[in-house]
Amino acid sequence: MELNDPTLVHWLDWDLLSRLGIAAVIGLLLGLDRELRGHAAGMRTHGLICFSAAAMTVSVVALYNEMGGQQMDPLRVYEAAGAFIGIIGAGLIVFSKGRVHNLTTAAHLWLAAVIGIACGAAQWPLVAIASVISLVMLTLLRLVEPKDRDRQIGESEE
Repeated sequence: MELNDPTLVHWLDWDLLSRLGIAAVIGLLLGLDRELRGHAAGMRTHGLICFSAAAMTVSVVALYNEMGGQQMDPLRVYEAAGAFIGIIGAGLIVFSKGRVHNLTTAAHLWLAAVIGIACGAAQWPLVAIASVISLVMLTLLRLVEPKDRDRQIGESEE
């Protein structure tokens, strides 16, 4: 079996630290909203997902470049992240007494993964725009939503 050359610790650079560090910080900020409201997935969950997605992307991009693009499809990182977040999100979503709970939290985790992938790929304009817009949606739109955010599903009309 042929392995890629190891990356030694002294090869850590500011680019790698910024990609992973920014992903972790943004993930924590995204999770702060959920944490303050006492939802199932808070700061640690969002921070870990965003950081993990960035680390996975950095690894895939580095392996792709080292192998010269042979025998590898870097787009599978999106497939893997989507499948993983889908499983976690499906486990969070609860339908109880005619109401859906944790739907926004599940969507929020997907957002954290996407922003993490963008951090790992160093797509800084996308990271900045997605972070600002998502934080605006999570904080400002909460003021406009009805107080009862749980949506009634399948209620019978009387």
